[in-house]
Amino acid sequence: MSANPAEPKAKPLMRWVWIAGAVAVLIAVILVLLEVEDTVDVEKSDLPSRLPTVSVLMVASAEVRAEISTFSEVRPRWDAELRSAVTGRIVAVHERALAGSKVAKGDPLFTVEKAQYESAVASAEMAVEEAQLALLRAQNDVTVARRQFERDGIDPPTELSLRLPQLRIAEKTVASAQSRLDAARRELSDTEVTAPFSGFVTRRAASLGQTVAPGEPLVHLSDDRQFELVAAFSRADWKLLEQPISGKMARLYDRDGEALGQARIRRGGGFLDQNTRQMRVFLEVAEPNDQILAGDYLRVSIPGRLIDETLTLPDSAMTRAGFVWLVDEDDLLRRITPNILFRSDGTVTIAAPLGGGPWRVARTPLASFLPGQHVTPLEVEG
Repeated sequence: MSANPAEPKAKPLMRWVWIAGAVAVLIAVILVLLEVEDTVDVEKSDLPSRLPTVSVLMVASAEVRAEISTFSEVRPRWDAELRSAVTGRIVAVHERALAGSKVAKGDPLFTVEKAQYESAVASAEMAVEEAQLALLRAQNDVTVARRQFERDGIDPPTELSLRLPQLRIAEKTVASAQSRLDAARRELSDTEVTAPFSGFVTRRAASLGQTVAPGEPLVHLSDDRQFELVAAFSRADWKLLEQPISGKMARLYDRDGEALGQARIRRGGGFLDQNTRQMRVFLEVAEPNDQILAGDYLRVSIPGRLIDETLTLPDSAMTRAGFVWLVDEDDLLRRITPNILFRSDGTVTIAAPLGGGPWRVARTPLASFLPGQHVTPLEVEG
């Protein structure tokens, strides 16, 4: 049986035909995809592009009264560490001397052993009696000498003949003895340590049975009836205050904005703080309520002078970089750097920009805003 010579040649030929067909199909698919992509790129839309909507506030210039505020620490007017004025053993520690106790002026705190001071008082009283006796004798000697010269009908030649120097010495001896008695009585009274003012005992440093010497600490007392505050203001803020400010009232707020009361301005200005180079205002609070506590930080708000041509905006209208965005009559964004006058209760008051108002101010400016950007303004309430 003879082989067919055409079969070996037919197989390679068919392989090449299949390869050529596959390449042709691939090229056709690529051309179709390119054609579709070009069609998508050139597809036109008849819908107009939407402009970003911006919430704006209509703000007109107005005359406002400046309100300058800062934070200040509440300090007691009287804050003292009571120390022993005498030497001796503590024989009594009264309940009011314990830490945390509230005391009134004159309340007893400690008692120091009295024996040596009572003895000193008795000795001083005896010295006064003896000096007074010596004074009586000196006075009597002067009287006798005067009468003697009167009977003789002659004038005394000197003061010594009338015993006047002895009289003066006796008088001064009485005065000296009386002073020593007063000092002894004062030392005796110092054995009873009492509160010099009303307040709270914040710390006790002495115990029952302890022997103390003059100058040793006994107890720390902090005033609760009169408080003081020192508020510091920059020179720019100081110029917004209506002078003179002494005697005026300032409002006090806690850190959450709740009103706590008022403080009277005792004095302000006159010198700069050496560290901050700011003006200092001294305030006082008499008979504070229970909400004002020593050591707390309060916001002190002082009314200032009237300022015209101002805009009062919410804090949200000011960017972190310190800009304010306006929308002009062509609905284009305009960025300004405002002259900030003061801040108060979530608002910021700035000098009105040049040009007639009212102004459309972006309530919450975005980081994507660009000067000259076309927007759609939407007026909202402040």
